[in-house]
Amino acid sequence: MTILRTGLLLALALFIAACSSAGPRRVSEPAASIQQLTIDANGGWQVRVRLQNYSSIAMRFDSVDVAVTAGGVAAGQLKAQPGLNVLPESADVIDVTLRPSAEARLQVADALATGRSLGYTLTGNLVATPEDGKPRTFRITRDSALSPAPGLPGVLR
Repeated sequence: MTILRTGLLLALALFIAACSSAGPRRVSEPAASIQQLTIDANGGWQVRVRLQNYSSIAMRFDSVDVAVTAGGVAAGQLKAQPGLNVLPESADVIDVTLRPSAEARLQVADALATGRSLGYTLTGNLVATPEDGKPRTFRITRDSALSPAPGLPGVLR
């Protein structure tokens, strides 16, 4: 009986130890994309930027500095210092105002008028700080597209 009890206690101790293991801390490159672009009354853009944390630990996004190309033409620079904490393997959004170039405004107006999608590229840097770590600069490039949002004039998603 004592051997059985000792064996069960050992098995229980191993089970508890296995459950308490947190696994490796992995820091992966984050990503940024445009979730929504809204044209304001003055022709400026309100850009909702999605910040994606692919790491197994929380990250604080300290700064965003990316060049935007819309429809193949330079639109401008998105710059922000959100100080936003994003949980592991999760995402959050920030809103950034952009005064786009005239050529980019024409590209967006044409996409909205014709109901077609508009390709865009983000190229630049994200500075993020892993939980209990030092700030790191991540170089990002993102190619994607936005389409007019049905029922929402002046909005691309």
